[in-house]
Amino acid sequence: MSANVEMNTRPPPDQVLVDIAQYVCRMDIKSAEAYDTARNCLIDTLGCGLLALRFPECTKHLGALVPGTTVRNGARVPGTSHELDPVKAAWDIGAMIRWLDYNDTWLAAEWGHPSDNLGGILAVADYQCRCRIADGKAPLTMRDVLTAMIKAHEIQGVLALENSFNRVGLDHVVLVKVASAAVVTRMLGGTEEQVIAALSQAFVDGQSLRTYRHSPNAGSRKSWAAGDATSRAVRLAMITLAGEMGIPGVLTAPQWGFYDVLFSKTNKDQKLKPEDQRRFSLKQPYASYVMENILFKISFPAEFHSQTACEAAVRLHPQVKDRLNDISRIVIHTHESAIRIISKVGPLSNPADRDHCIQYIVAVPLAFGDLVAENYEDSFHAANPIIDELREKMQIVEEPRYSREYLEADKRSIANAVQVFFKDGSSSEKIEVEFPIGHRRRRAEGIQVLEQKFLSNLRTRFPEHRCQQIMTLCLDKSKLETTPVSEFMEMFIIN
Repeated sequence: MSANVEMNTRPPPDQVLVDIAQYVCRMDIKSAEAYDTARNCLIDTLGCGLLALRFPECTKHLGALVPGTTVRNGARVPGTSHELDPVKAAWDIGAMIRWLDYNDTWLAAEWGHPSDNLGGILAVADYQCRCRIADGKAPLTMRDVLTAMIKAHEIQGVLALENSFNRVGLDHVVLVKVASAAVVTRMLGGTEEQVIAALSQAFVDGQSLRTYRHSPNAGSRKSWAAGDATSRAVRLAMITLAGEMGIPGVLTAPQWGFYDVLFSKTNKDQKLKPEDQRRFSLKQPYASYVMENILFKISFPAEFHSQTACEAAVRLHPQVKDRLNDISRIVIHTHESAIRIISKVGPLSNPADRDHCIQYIVAVPLAFGDLVAENYEDSFHAANPIIDELREKMQIVEEPRYSREYLEADKRSIANAVQVFFKDGSSSEKIEVEFPIGHRRRRAEGIQVLEQKFLSNLRTRFPEHRCQQIMTLCLDKSKLETTPVSEFMEMFIIN
């Protein structure tokens, strides 16, 4: 046999795939805290999607790919009259959720927004529930949705703990696709083997580059990228359940696998040096850690690395509002991830560019005392030149302690400090905020605000009696968990 001929022996599935599939199919979630947090995550995520419906740039993407198409037992899109196939419904729900950058966040070696998976989870759950009822079977309940959310959060979050996809240029939505593929395949009745196959399809799929998140190419794709990922996961799950085979060595295959092609330091040479090869580092088992420690964006629709900077700026507003023209410089002490992701100078060309700029996110509340989604719009920016004047006076300084504690498992702080200096030599106090209100360390303080945020978002779309009906159900833990998914979704539909 020629030395150049490789043995065509099909490998066993990569262990990473096996571990995720066993977790999804076998793990019984017993954490009351995880379920309670998942319920809060559910309402907050839906509220973010409803608020996004106020923006035409979001709503133009919604609805059937072919206008007028109807789907028997279709999945509903909250806040609309759309009833779609679960693949497109997942796209729509996912895009709504992420549009305003206001849903939950997970920060580690990789960052992301695990509630992005709700697009696929909710679309599949509604579709499955309606099909089951039509066939005379027991419906899926909202407890099933919460369980799927906990598991999707865990998969995305644990993979992100020590594995940086952004450092090799990949967008974090790869983890949305992977987590959604695992849980929705199981929701659709998939076996462990089918979950493994769907996961392999998610990893072998084309992965998004981060180009659209970074200067000078930041744009609106970052607002629908997660919807696209969770939708693609639903499609891959359905292909798998239709009998499509998996790719067992998708991660580890030499030269052709995910590790060598996309995750290692270089893919230009067919054979990588051992020191250039990267593999996933997974140092804790899957359970419910991520949901229990998730970060909520409660106060501001801004990229999470800047949340505490925004809070500091709001607190400084009374000290500086009457002296904006006397400011000589503004110093922002921050952590390395914020500098790498959202520190920008120069023109900001669109809302997606502005909501990922720490200087902009600080300038608005310094001048106006708050930050809301409308503050990113072109009209607001054009009408307030003071924003760019303040940006030009900002200095960004890395604080090593902030960078270190950002990654410490017992802290996971997202610290920022802001101080304003004036032309006469005086200065404001230095306001430091280490943990945002949505952090687990401020959870008790934050939940009441989160519930009010949800109610406010409901009121942008529904009459008061419907808002109160939804709130009453969502705040009743036991009643919500036993509610059929189809009945829950019906409450969010506009006829």
